[in-house]
Amino acid sequence: MPDAAHPPYPHLFSPLDLGFTTLRNRVLMGSMHTGLEDHRRDFPKLAAYFAERAEGGVGMMVTGGFSPNLVGWLKPFAGKLGWPWEARKHRQVTAAVHAHDAKICLQLLHAGRYAYHPLSVSASRIKAPINPFTPRALSARGVERQIDAFATSAKLARDGGYDGVEVMGSEGYLLNQFTVARTNQRDDRWGGSAENRMRFAVEIVRRVREACGPDFIVIYRLSMLDLVEGGNDWDEVVAQARAVEAAGATIINTGIGWHEARVPTITTSVPRAAFAGVTAKLRPHVALPLVATNRINMPDVAERILASGGADMVSMARPLLADAWWAAKARAGKAHEINTCIACNQACLDHVFQNRRASCLVNPRACHETELEYMPANTPERIAVVGAGPAGLACATIAAERGHHVTLFDAAGEIGGQFNLAKTIPGKEEFHETLRYFRHRIDETGVKLRLSTPATPELLSGFDQVVLATGVTPRRVDFPGHDHPKVVGYLDVLQRRVVPGSRVAIIGAGGIGFDVAEFLVQEAPSPSLDPGRWMAEWGVDRHFRTRGGLVPSRPEPSPRQVWLLQRTQGRPGARLGKTTGWVHRATLKAKGVKMLGGVEYLGVGDDGLRIRVDGTEQLLAVDHVVVCAGQESRRDLLAPLQAASARVQVIGGADVAAELDAKRAIAQAARVAAAL
Repeated sequence: MPDAAHPPYPHLFSPLDLGFTTLRNRVLMGSMHTGLEDHRRDFPKLAAYFAERAEGGVGMMVTGGFSPNLVGWLKPFAGKLGWPWEARKHRQVTAAVHAHDAKICLQLLHAGRYAYHPLSVSASRIKAPINPFTPRALSARGVERQIDAFATSAKLARDGGYDGVEVMGSEGYLLNQFTVARTNQRDDRWGGSAENRMRFAVEIVRRVREACGPDFIVIYRLSMLDLVEGGNDWDEVVAQARAVEAAGATIINTGIGWHEARVPTITTSVPRAAFAGVTAKLRPHVALPLVATNRINMPDVAERILASGGADMVSMARPLLADAWWAAKARAGKAHEINTCIACNQACLDHVFQNRRASCLVNPRACHETELEYMPANTPERIAVVGAGPAGLACATIAAERGHHVTLFDAAGEIGGQFNLAKTIPGKEEFHETLRYFRHRIDETGVKLRLSTPATPELLSGFDQVVLATGVTPRRVDFPGHDHPKVVGYLDVLQRRVVPGSRVAIIGAGGIGFDVAEFLVQEAPSPSLDPGRWMAEWGVDRHFRTRGGLVPSRPEPSPRQVWLLQRTQGRPGARLGKTTGWVHRATLKAKGVKMLGGVEYLGVGDDGLRIRVDGTEQLLAVDHVVVCAGQESRRDLLAPLQAASARVQVIGGADVAAELDAKRAIAQAARVAAAL
């Protein structure tokens, strides 16, 4: 534990004086839509979600986006705050946060042409490439009505108990659609010159301040780096920041990239704090506090940004899904206990874009705080968990936290299971953090860990309950030449028992196939660990000077020629995560990987792999064929245990092995452990 004279992160946990109020630290929980905002019945759950993070030490938080009117809805019946009776339900949220001495702001978000409904409006009648609906261009009167709606909604937020609002002016939403020529082709006072294009946003800030008074926080989310063709250049970003400051903003938050941008901004392959430099570049031009954002997930990263003077606060959304107690642990000098966000997007953003409630792969309680509770066990039992992969680790530590006497067995010499493979993939280095977290959780909760110990029915006979988390084994393939020396399994490659040659075919284009492909085409160390190399690969101006922040991309050449093949028809990778799949496909395309669907495997010989595609046979003269053809559940212990009348449950890949899915495995493990 640190002493008061030597705090572990002095800048991160120093108060921030805003003049009329003071934030207790520099941790901003950034806006993250959870799905709980859209229905009144879910507001008690939303209150519990925010309250836990307020109790966990966050200084200020921002809600998911609420539209100021119907046309600004993200989707029909999404969160909206436009009428007085809509403010009442918010008081349970704000009261829950204030009970723990934190501040909370409501985000005002007008979707503009990103609205997924036919009532959408924008600066001009230009359809977004990610939306089937074409917006109606606002008239001059329509523009004024939207400004009034923002001011009214901000006033209602104050009535609902919020300490402030965040005006969403980035990520390609309505205000951003006005500020750039790409989507603003107007010839009136709201379009044309940069000054005219920013007028809409500036006037919204001015009228929000006018409606809410001087003692109300107004955060403006400024798009500092559009990452789209036709975006703003740096001089226009600075001019907008100064104008927003003059209009009455309290804080400027950083926005990075539009949703339609072809540059990843928050996936796990993006280097930590890759975009903090653009916030620092704005620092000399305004006097307002600035907030750095994107891929800031650990306190040492946040402290470094603040200590350098590049920002006054750091924004984290997903890291506080992963660990509600992030701030308290950091303040206590226990960063090693933080359940780190791995930026996988699988349970948060992917869920939101599927109209499902958000959660977190590494923390299934996120957004389910009132439903998934780890209460003390009524009668502690002796529990054996077999398998120290993600499911086994989660089940064992939660059960032990509840008071059970847990022994965790694994035949391997280290914990982690499939996560030990994932952490070797370029761009997935964050999986190291999850294993670090679980190592400390094992010690913390008193789990007895028995590695290098294959479990047997006899060994398990003395336990009250057994949980099998024995994982998966690679599925065997059966085609001519499957036993040829050229044919190897993905485990051989990822565990470096085999170093593939310069020409490689991968059979199977699911998640593991893509991971193996990225493993084979990236030179170590990964660009994910080097912001300069990463920006060059994706075409981001590292000096943030160019229009939209874009420059020609310069992908590093692959050391191998790779073919990624799948038996089913269609585009390989179509079933990958909605918000990250395109990143993996684009990475491999830039590396020259040839991705083929509808492949028939004719056989492997000394000359390579023979395939048939669209009725045409061809020979791939490869050095190796890597098999990634799926997995099968390992349940060898199940039948003997059932025969011995043991109380046994099966979780994770041992239960369902269709495609490796750590999100499903950990969520299932948590629910089983909570019910033991």
